Amino acid sequence: MKNYIKLLAAAILFITTAQLHAQERYTMSGYLKDKKTGETLIGATIYIKEIKHGVVTNPYGFFSISLPKGEYSVDFTFVGYDKLSQRVKLTSNTTLNAELESSSVQLESVVVSSKKKDENVSRTQLGMAKIDSKKLSSLPVLMGESDIMKSIQLMPGVQAPVEGSSGFTVRGGSSDQNLILLDEAPVYNASHLLGFFSVFNTDAIKDATLYKGDIPAAHGGRLSSLLDIRMKDGNSKDYHLSGGIGLISSRLTVEGPIKKDKGSFIVSARRTYADMFLALSSDSSIRKNKLYFYDVNVKGNYTINDNNRVFVSAYFGRDVTGYGNDFSMKWGNATLTTRWNHVFNSRLFSNFTVIYSNYQYNLENSDTKPEFKWRSNLQDIGFKYDFSFYQGTSNTIKFGVSSTLHYIEPGKVTVDGKSSSFNATDKRAVENGVYVSNEQKIGDKLTLNYGLRFSSFHNFGPATVYVVDKNKGFAVTDTITYGKNNFYNSSFGFEPRFSANYRINDNSSVKAAYSRTRQYLQLASNSSAGSPLDIWFPASQYVEPQISDQVGVGYFRNFMDNSLEFSVEGFYKWMQNQIDFKDNADLLLNDQLEKELRFGKARSYGVEFFVRKNTGNLTGWVSYTLSKAIRKFPDINAGKSYNANYDHPNNLNVVLTYKISPRTDFTASWVYYSGTPITYPAMRFNYGNSNLPYYEPGTKNSWRLPDYHRLDLSLTVRNKRKPGQRWESEWNFAVYNAYNRANAYSVYFETDKNDSKKINTYKMVMFPIIPSVTYNFKF
Repeated sequence: MKNYIKLLAAAILFITTAQLHAQERYTMSGYLKDKKTGETLIGATIYIKEIKHGVVTNPYGFFSISLPKGEYSVDFTFVGYDKLSQRVKLTSNTTLNAELESSSVQLESVVVSSKKKDENVSRTQLGMAKIDSKKLSSLPVLMGESDIMKSIQLMPGVQAPVEGSSGFTVRGGSSDQNLILLDEAPVYNASHLLGFFSVFNTDAIKDATLYKGDIPAAHGGRLSSLLDIRMKDGNSKDYHLSGGIGLISSRLTVEGPIKKDKGSFIVSARRTYADMFLALSSDSSIRKNKLYFYDVNVKGNYTINDNNRVFVSAYFGRDVTGYGNDFSMKWGNATLTTRWNHVFNSRLFSNFTVIYSNYQYNLENSDTKPEFKWRSNLQDIGFKYDFSFYQGTSNTIKFGVSSTLHYIEPGKVTVDGKSSSFNATDKRAVENGVYVSNEQKIGDKLTLNYGLRFSSFHNFGPATVYVVDKNKGFAVTDTITYGKNNFYNSSFGFEPRFSANYRINDNSSVKAAYSRTRQYLQLASNSSAGSPLDIWFPASQYVEPQISDQVGVGYFRNFMDNSLEFSVEGFYKWMQNQIDFKDNADLLLNDQLEKELRFGKARSYGVEFFVRKNTGNLTGWVSYTLSKAIRKFPDINAGKSYNANYDHPNNLNVVLTYKISPRTDFTASWVYYSGTPITYPAMRFNYGNSNLPYYEPGTKNSWRLPDYHRLDLSLTVRNKRKPGQRWESEWNFAVYNAYNRANAYSVYFETDKNDSKKINTYKMVMFPIIPSVTYNFKF
């Protein structure tokens, strides 16, 4: 930690020196907000006409720009809002807070939209996507529940592991290599109902940004991507009630001012009620089943003065499945984030965050003997201190530190109230990081974003470490015991990040990027889709941190006054210290997990095409990804390379919205991707009374399931509004898998009942055609 403090002090000294050399300039700074709700606007543009340059607001709506003394025309713009223009005479440091009004013109519905017209061309980041939660209700999704995670799967380079899953994989990485943050708190299982829905209630979400490779230096701990989700602050002007009623779930949101224009709150809750329909069944065994989830988002904020603002946000969600009192399984997330925004001066902005995250699941039976209970959880407690220094119009310097304590309880089992010998050893570790980055504009054409992150990971006791000898068939040959707070293993390394944007002209640019990321926590799972029972485990003496290097290059071009966007991006990623598991690995309640692990390398590469139309009655996008994801482990597949479980070489998404009238939209989305890799047995043999498969060495994932494709349709009809009417409502009618495609979820083999020498292959199908209807309202 001493080294981190020294680096932070050096950064502050550099900034102080830079500031002394820039005293002849003055700074304009402030916040941009929605005039109707008081919500801060993330990524809004402040453009200075005289210098033909501008800045964008940070995740808290704050901006700062330093200029020579003079008079300037300032334009404030944000998609969906009327432009606000002001004439500013800059003779001293000036605070300029602005409020924008929502556009009176109904915008064409697009799920993912830029925050300014040419942002895709002008920003330095490669592989970045903004998700607009306001437009999600018109997108056809499974069972009518709008879902940010399902929208992400429609972006180039992003794929669903299996049909219906709310998880995702990015550019050849596994699903646990994605860092998902909710108001800066990590979410370790983002799924409800075994993966069919995500934990994110779109009524409570203001902004979501996905970074597919060029991850900002402020973040680390995952190899593939960062999904940064921000909750709404709540309406600081007036009280509002909104919600929705669907076939399987309902939602309700309340928001309003704590003190008008000073503070606000929002509470948003939802619950499914499949269990209520089960209770109506004539079958008594079905009536005893439990199957539902619920979640609650809460957030409050208060502006103490012009330089200080505090936020408190929390999430709590649970899934419940079971059969009466005989058996139940519960799992869910809880997060709590407390933040303090402080403006040291017009150029230096800081945010201090304290974070708590908990993922827990429980299995138990109470009506049968012996009584069995299993509890597992993963807790994070940490802090972040981030700074942004706005040096003139050409440099934005960011730096900060972070530290997180990880506590992993893989499994605590009690039988008839007594501790069991099945208990797995708890894991404890602390993860630290320090970073500095700079976005620098060089002339009119070139913008650079470069930074360096240093991360470290330290295991500490009490702990029991198992020594595994690879030369003896991965057998455990010894154990080492460490006492309480005894640090016994450390890993650390630098993570450079670099990206560049060369602006060819007003409509086109070329970008390039390189990044290195390190991952210290990983998931133990035998399922591509994942399950609530999957186990997170840390890097250790035996498990080296995963490392990824990724390079990318892209060409971006806009047409027709930025109404039509085109981009093509290529990437190559190579990963070290990748983890897989031996065949038939025992992962649950295994205190010697180390002997189940295998280590190797992975690489992925591909090219992504994206075309989007932003204006007119017909809007939408087409994305196509051609890619490959390959893994190679000395102790798996006879040492030969094999396709990753999530390798889909061809992936095509088409999303189109047609505005039939000012109150009616029709949306269609079509998804196609190559079949999932699978291993077929070469033959079967009889052993006792069983017919067992034989898999030929070196053929892992050499075959594929049939190609997947699906059409979803949606019709949204809004109510006719009268002047002054506060009540707003809409009906959404949707059809999932409209042409009833029987897509293979998996295949399985069975011996023919009439001929024991014959093996039949069967395809498992999860979702046929599914209609849904949802009523949304706001008051």
